[in-house]
Amino acid sequence: MTPVLSIIIVSFNARGDLERCLDSLQDAPPAAPHEILVVDNGSADGSADAARRRPAVTVIETGANVGFTRANNIGIRASTGANVLLLNGDTIVPAGAIDRLLGELDRDAAVAVVGPRLVDGDGRAELSFGRMIGPLNELRQQRLARSREVDAITRQRHYPDWVSGACLLVRRRDAEAVGGLDERFFMYTEDVDFCASIRARGRRVLFTPDVEIVHLRGRSAASAPGATRDHYRRSQLAFYEKHHPRWAPLLRLYVRIFR
Repeated sequence: MTPVLSIIIVSFNARGDLERCLDSLQDAPPAAPHEILVVDNGSADGSADAARRRPAVTVIETGANVGFTRANNIGIRASTGANVLLLNGDTIVPAGAIDRLLGELDRDAAVAVVGPRLVDGDGRAELSFGRMIGPLNELRQQRLARSREVDAITRQRHYPDWVSGACLLVRRRDAEAVGGLDERFFMYTEDVDFCASIRARGRRVLFTPDVEIVHLRGRSAASAPGATRDHYRRSQLAFYEKHHPRWAPLLRLYVRIFR
C-alpha cells in the first residue's frame, strides 16, 4: 500500500539529535500510513548506522555533504507517499502532531504547504514563517524575531509567504510540479524559495499554531560555524540573484566588505 506520508530527515553529524527525533516518531508514530527516510550527508559520527538499526527506517547515504537541499530532493525522489514532510533531525515530534498537520491539508484543497508552530526545548516560540525575503522584509524579520511579540504572532493562524523547512508538510504533486527544492541553495533560504515557487502556481501556504513541534536548532551548524556562515551568505546571494537581481550587486559588495 502506498503510504499517505513520507517523512524525510536529513542528517549531518548530529547523531544525538537524530536519535531523539526518531525516538519521538517511533514512541508515538503517526496514525496515517507512513515511511521514514533518513538521508545521511556523509556523517562521521555513526548517524547512518544508528538510524539503520531502527525498524522501518530507510537510510540513504549520499557519501558526502551534498547540502541540505540536494539531500532533501534525494529523499523526495526515493519516497512514495502522497504527502512529504521535510523534518529536521533536531526536532522532537509530540504525539498526534503529524496527523493534525495532515488534517490541515485534508481541510483545504487550495493549501499545498503547512507549517506548525516551532518551539525550543523550553517552549519559547520561533518565528518560523514570514514575508518573501527582500531588503526591507529581512530587516523586519530580524526585528520581529528579537522582539517580545513572537509568542503572540505565532499563535495566529494565517497564510504567510513561507514556512520553515525545519518542519514543512507539502503535497507531493505540488513539490513535483515545481521541480522540488532549488539546489543552487546548499542550505538556507531554500524553504522560502520553495514556497515562492508553489505560491506562483496559485497555491497556498498555511501556518497553523494548533500544532507544535520542538525544534532544538542548529546542532549540525554549531559544529562548523564558519562553514555555516559561508553557506548562508552564498545562499542569500543566490536568492537575491534569482528573485531580486537589482539588489544582488549591493549585497555582494556588502558581503565582500564585512565578511
